Amino acid sequence: MEIAFSSRLKHAWNGFMNKDPTSTNYQVEYHGTGYSYRPDRRTFTRGNEKSIVTSVYNKIALDVAAIDFRHTKLDGNGRYISDMDSKLNQCLTLEANTDQSSRAFIQDVVISMLDEGEVAIVPVETMQDLTATGSYDILSLRTAKILDWYPQHVKVEVYNEWTGKRVHKVFPKNMVAIIENPLYAVVNERNSTVQRLIRKLNMLDAIDEQSSSGKLDLIIQLPYTLKGEARKKQAEERIKKIEMQLSGSKYGIAYVDATEHITQLNRPVENNLMKQIEYLTSLAYSQLGVTQSILDGTADEKTMLNYYNRITEPIASAIADAFKRTFLTLTARTKGQSISIFRDPFKLVPVSEISEIADKFTRNEIMTSNEIRQVIGMKPSNDPKADELRNKNLSAPNEPSESEEVISIKEKKEENQNEEL
Repeated sequence: MEIAFSSRLKHAWNGFMNKDPTSTNYQVEYHGTGYSYRPDRRTFTRGNEKSIVTSVYNKIALDVAAIDFRHTKLDGNGRYISDMDSKLNQCLTLEANTDQSSRAFIQDVVISMLDEGEVAIVPVETMQDLTATGSYDILSLRTAKILDWYPQHVKVEVYNEWTGKRVHKVFPKNMVAIIENPLYAVVNERNSTVQRLIRKLNMLDAIDEQSSSGKLDLIIQLPYTLKGEARKKQAEERIKKIEMQLSGSKYGIAYVDATEHITQLNRPVENNLMKQIEYLTSLAYSQLGVTQSILDGTADEKTMLNYYNRITEPIASAIADAFKRTFLTLTARTKGQSISIFRDPFKLVPVSEISEIADKFTRNEIMTSNEIRQVIGMKPSNDPKADELRNKNLSAPNEPSESEEVISIKEKKEENQNEEL
């Protein structure tokens, strides 16, 4: 349903100004502040950007973004009928905002949620004024970082596409979709496995930087006490001489007196740090349902199925539930509107086996034809038999079997031939 442009100008609402975005306040004669990078692109919290955890977050986000999110119409049994012709559905299937496609937006949602523990989805532009009505169609969505929590509101940091800057705004909780990480206890708790792994990785990075900085970290034991100022000055002179020897030597060699003793403070990284990192990495993988084969693309079907059921499905469901309870009114939900997710269950199955699997499911009376169509995101068939849970190769009690039908047809042909004779 296309809405007239004049109607949009009359009723549209923008989350940054709480008014019509076509207001003269937005009419600027220049293009805004320019950047050499995308200012709307989020950055990881301190420490996460340098760790291998980022690759795991990115893999999960890519796989969740591969799932289809749609604003749908359901029948009385909660089954998919059709997609809604709404602006919200366009945000979910085509373009979420000026800078992001729908898939890039979902990927941003998941990465932000995994990194921060929760994320807010802000309807930055709608067809109606949110403060005046509870029913509205959403034109644009953006992810936002939650800064402060209030009883009925949240303060968020969200990118303002009109100014090109991140701004702080306070929104009522019932206006923004707040999505909490279903894996919060494993990923975001202070002493969770992933957070412990991140801290160990940061420690390893610090040791690497220190060891490559050129510092020797030596303690020189001189053959005299350093109680007086003269002795301390003499010690400093001795250190300078050793530094000059090392810097002036082609191979970094220096000599000391026989009465001087040198202690090396640089300890090798064999203080169980690497073993701890390997242990925590293995533990994090097992808790997240991720394996190295999943990350490098060599996982088999069972491994991927376990990963989808334990990780991507719960996250996708959390996103869909938050959208449904926030962006769909009670009236819309009672009329069958919903936010549905569709993941192709046959994605990992060879095409030659898909029809065989569908045939086995219907023949063994596990699923009806319409239920099979529902799983793969197709509309239900109008044929009444498509809703029947029965083996189509067997006749119903009051229906003749295929063999009986063939015999009856042959008998009728023979009767007709005899009558002609």
